[in-house]
Amino acid sequence: MKRVSKNVILFSAILSFAACSKERSPVTAWEYNEPKNGGFDVPAYEEQETGPGLVLIEGGTFTMGRAEQDVTYEWNAIPRRVSVSSFYIDQTEVRNLDYLEYLHWTARVFSANFYDVVKKALPDTLVWRDKLAFNEPYVEYYLRHPSYRDYPVVGVNWLQASDFCAWRTDRVNEFILIREGILGNAPTPTENDYFNTDQYLAGKWQGTVVAPIPSKDPNGGDRLVRMEDGIFLPRYRLPTEAEWEFAAYGLIGNSEGEKISERRLYPWNTHGVRNPDEKYLGKIMANFQRSNGDMMGIAGALNDAGDVTTPVFSYWPNDYGLYNMAGNVTEWVMDVYRPLSAEDKADFRPFRGNVFKTQLRDVDGIMINDTIRYDADSNIISIPGMVRWRDVSIAVPDDNLDERRNYKYADNINYLDGDVKSQTGGGWTENYDPASGKPESSGMYDYPPTLGSGGTFSSLINDKARVIKGGSWRDRAYWMVPGTRRFLDQRQSTDWIGFRCAMTRVGSPQGLGPR
Repeated sequence: MKRVSKNVILFSAILSFAACSKERSPVTAWEYNEPKNGGFDVPAYEEQETGPGLVLIEGGTFTMGRAEQDVTYEWNAIPRRVSVSSFYIDQTEVRNLDYLEYLHWTARVFSANFYDVVKKALPDTLVWRDKLAFNEPYVEYYLRHPSYRDYPVVGVNWLQASDFCAWRTDRVNEFILIREGILGNAPTPTENDYFNTDQYLAGKWQGTVVAPIPSKDPNGGDRLVRMEDGIFLPRYRLPTEAEWEFAAYGLIGNSEGEKISERRLYPWNTHGVRNPDEKYLGKIMANFQRSNGDMMGIAGALNDAGDVTTPVFSYWPNDYGLYNMAGNVTEWVMDVYRPLSAEDKADFRPFRGNVFKTQLRDVDGIMINDTIRYDADSNIISIPGMVRWRDVSIAVPDDNLDERRNYKYADNINYLDGDVKSQTGGGWTENYDPASGKPESSGMYDYPPTLGSGGTFSSLINDKARVIKGGSWRDRAYWMVPGTRRFLDQRQSTDWIGFRCAMTRVGSPQGLGPR
C-alpha cells in the first residue's frame, strides 16, 4: 500500500511539474514567455472570434457564373469552377439604423472642424425621385424615420460602403479592447484621438491606454496589443464577387459527402420563386418585381408584401442562415467589373481589383512612416495632420520588382485586359507615376467625345466600374440568380442597391467545432 501511495505521489508530482513548465520551442528547446530567455511572447490562442453580425461561411469549390440562360446576351458570366476560402459575411444587409449609427459617430468626431467628412458619408436620399412617380415620401422618411430603421440602407455608393466597413473595423476592435480592460471608454472622441486600429498597431495612436499588457522583455516595461496577440479582428470589408455568390447559393445544404446533389438556380431549392413547403405553400420567397406594375401583389393577398424594400430579416434564410441573398436590394461587392473576368481570374480566391500597397515597418513591426498617400480617384477628403480610417497602408514602389515573379507593378486592375502593357507587365516599370503611386493609364477606355472637340470621355467599363450582385425590389426574378452580374460606377448610387460586410477567416477553415 505504501508503494502505491509513493507511486501516486510521484505521478502527481510529475503532472504538477508538467503543468508548471512553460511551453518550449520545438526547434530550439528554449522556453517561450520567459524573461530570462529574452522574453519571446507567445500568448495563448484558440481561434478567431466571430465579429458581431457575422456568419461563418465554410468555403469550398463550386461552379461560379451563369446558371440560367443568358437573356441579356452579354456572355459576361461564363461558368467556371473555383475555390473560395472560408470567410465571414453579414447575416443581413446593412440597415438604415446601422448606417445612422455610423453617421452619428462621424458627426460627433468631425462636424466641428471637418464637416466635409460628414457630408461625404451621407447617403443620397434623392435617388428615390422619379420624374413620373410620387416618391417624395421616401426622400424625406426612408433613411431616418423609425418605421424604416430595419430596412436596408440605399443611396450609398461603393466608396461610402467601403468607408463604412473600415469604420466598423475600428469600432469593433475598440470595443474588444474596452471589453478586455485595456482601453477606457471615450465618450467624446475628436478627430485627433479617435481609435484607429492601424494607428494603434503602428504605435502612433494618441488616445489613452488604461491597462497596457505587461511585457516579457527582460528590460521590463509594458507594451500595446500586437497583431500576434490575436485580440484584434481582421478588417470588415465588402465581399468579393466569388464570396458573395458562394454564400448566396448556400450549397452546404445540398451536399452529401463530396457530392452536391442538386445545383441551385436561386438561394433555395426548386427552380420556382414560391415556397414548396406545405406549411408555407405558394408564398413568395423573396422581394422582387413579379411582372409589369406588380411590385407586391393584390391587396388582401400580397405576394411579397414589399412595395419597395422590406425589413432585412424578411422571408426565409438560405442554408448558411443568410437573409435576402435574392431580392430586396442588389449589393455592392469588391470586384472591378470586366465582362470576361471568368477567363482571367485565378482558380483560388478569384478577384479583380488588386492595387498592392506596402506598409513600411521596422523589425518590431512598428510602422516607420505615418505619411499616407491618398488615392487621387477615391473622392476622399484629405485631412492634414491625421489619417482617416479608410487609408490603411502606404503605397510605395517595390525596389525589387524586377526580381519578383508574382507581379511587376502595383496596380493590377487592368491586368490581362487586352492592351499590350497589361499583358507584358510594363505598366509600372515603364510608366510609373510617382505622384499618384500608380502606373499611368494606358488610355484603352478613353475616347474623344466628338472628333476634334478636345477632351476625353471614358467608357462605362473602366477601373471605376464595380460589380453588383443579386436582384432587388425593382428587378425581375432573373437577377435573383446569384450567377448573374451587373456593374455600376463606384461613385454612383441608386434606390435599389445596398450592401453587407464581410471579413476574412484566418486559420482553420472549419474552426475548432466538430469535424
